[in-house]
Formats: sequence, C-alpha cells, structure tokens
Amino acid sequence: MDESLLRTLTPAVLAVLVRRGADFAAAEDAVQDALVEAVRVWPDDPPRDPKGWLVTAAWRKFLDAVRADTSRRHREVRVDREPVPGPGEAADDTLQLYFLCAHPALTPASAVALTLRAVGGLTTRQIAQAYLVPEATMAQRISRAKRTVSDVRLNRPGDVSTVLRVLYLVFNEGYSGDVDLAAEAIRLTRHLAAGTEHEEVAGLLALMLLHHARRPARTGADGRLVPLAEQDRSLWDTRLIAEGVGILQAALARDRLGEFQAQAAVAALHADARCAAETDWVQIVEWYDELVRLTGNPVARLNRAVAVGEADGPRAGLTALARLDPSLPRHTAVAAYLHERDGDLTTAARLYAEAARSAPSLPERDHLTRQAARLNAELRG
Repeated sequence: MDESLLRTLTPAVLAVLVRRGADFAAAEDAVQDALVEAVRVWPDDPPRDPKGWLVTAAWRKFLDAVRADTSRRHREVRVDREPVPGPGEAADDTLQLYFLCAHPALTPASAVALTLRAVGGLTTRQIAQAYLVPEATMAQRISRAKRTVSDVRLNRPGDVSTVLRVLYLVFNEGYSGDVDLAAEAIRLTRHLAAGTEHEEVAGLLALMLLHHARRPARTGADGRLVPLAEQDRSLWDTRLIAEGVGILQAALARDRLGEFQAQAAVAALHADARCAAETDWVQIVEWYDELVRLTGNPVARLNRAVAVGEADGPRAGLTALARLDPSLPRHTAVAAYLHERDGDLTTAARLYAEAARSAPSLPERDHLTRQAARLNAELRG
C-alpha cells in the first residue's frame, strides 16, 4: 500500500466532494472513510484509477451518511452521476481547497491544523504530536475549523498570499514528533505550485528549498545551534540549492516581485557564497531594501540592520538598529552581535545574557548563553 499516494490524492478527492455540494466537515469524514476502505481493499485488488476509485467511494460514503442522518433528511443533495474530473479540473479543485483551509475566518493555528489534516492528509494524532499538544485538543481545534468553513463553497478565487503564509507557518515549525513539518510544507507547496503559475508560490517554494538545503549544518553533533557564518557548507544540499535557485530565477523573470521572492533572493546569495567571508552583503542589503519596501515588516528591517553591519561596518549596523523598536524579537541579540563586532565586549556580553532570557527556543537560549559566557571569559582573561 502506497501511503504517500493516498496522501497526495486526498486533497483532490476532498475538493471534488465539496464542489459537488457536500459541506466541508461531512466531505472530510467521507474521504477519511474512503481512505480506510482503500487501505483494506487495495492490497488485494489495486484499482486502475486510484483517484477515481476514491472519489466514487467517498461520494458513496457521503450519500450513505446523509441518508442515515434524519436531521438532514430534507437536505438538497446532488446525487446525479458526475464524471471523474480530468487533470485540469482536479488541479483547480485542489487549489480552491488550499484557499478554503486558509480562510480568513480561521485563526492561523486553526488554518495550519486544517491544512495539514485536509490537504496534507496527516492524522489528528500526527498533527498533535508535531505541535506538542494533546490529541483531544488538536481534534477540537480541527473540528472548530471544519465547522467554520462548513458553509463556504468553492465558487470564487481565494487569497494566495494567505495560503502562502499558512504554508510558511508550517515550514517554520521544522521537525517534531514523527512528522517532519518542514518537509511536509515543501511537499504541499510543490503541490500548490503544480496547480498555479503564481510567481509568489514559486518564490516560497524556492525559499523553502534554499533554507532546507542548509538544515544538515544547522546543529552540531551535540545538538547545539550552529550560526550561519560557522556552518560547514560542505554539508549543504547542493541539489536543493540548485533547484531553489532555478525556481527563483524563473519567478524573478516574470518581473512581479513579491516578498517571498525577495527573501529567497537573500537565501540564494548566502547559498552562493563558498564561505561566510565571500557573502555579497551589499546585494543582500539591496534585497532587504526591496523587502522593506514591499512589506514594511519590522523583522525585515531588523535583518537589514544585520546586513548593513556586515556590508558597511558594525557602527552603521548599530545606527540602523537604533531606528527600530527595541521590543522586536531578537533585537537584543542583534545588538549584542553588532556591539561585539564593534569591539565593545562588555556591552555585548551583557546583551547576549539579556537576549538569552527571552529567547524563543531552548537551542537559541543555550547558544546566546554560551556567547555571553565566552565574552565574559575573554574579559576576565
């Protein structure tokens, strides 16, 4: 039994049922029942058309459930026979399903959970493990999300940018439990890219691939966080880098720049440098200028301050940093780094220790604590 095939087909089958008139919650239940049936039947009797088989089985499960529910006895349901959609129609349906799972009425957390469940085909248990919450809690979150979109029909375009932000949230969760969410986000974004020519979908996919390529070098054998400048670049996945750069170049050629393309361009410049000293920081500053122009995002401004510090010296970086809100996440850590580059080790040590106390993750806290300890040892010596 090819479980990856079932997960790939799940969103297309679900989208067909919703387009036919099933509400989202009932359609999702019917598809899950059909998947269970497929696991039971396919090993001994594999279908020639797996998607067509699943559509037929899921639609029958849905009709059976409607007929068995007396409270829905008078509900209008289309029961006419419909042909299995061709590839083009399937792609459109699936794209609309992404929009539905990223509906503006959903919170980001609920949109992520629903996307992983409905589009990604993950079980509630897997999603709960990935987000380190009890399975019952995740089940409630997904149920509420399904109820929220239950009356939404796939009859108008959705917001691609909202879908991309949901996928980026998934990617940034990384790895936890038995589900690699970074890899899952890449898979889903590839799937989305296959159904649309949107340049920002390509930009996000390129960004994910370029970041994911550096993953093997991000932590040491002891689990410690390894900063970009200190990473062993021979561990970077050159195949993913080449693919990401190729996708990015094709997207940029359309001349409709967006924030994910700009972020991917920064990642590509890092990937292009054979060592940290060869990084083209001047170009990186220029791309951050574009990103700030496009979004006004304060985090982009913070990253720009770091790049300015590398391109024009730490004093210039500190000047750029002084214009930003000190309450920004990682602002103190950036200030510590720039003060160290500027030779003010006492201030840098104090700021590293301060940043460690508010670090968003344990590996980052440990890294910042070690930085403070290193500088304090130098000052004592």
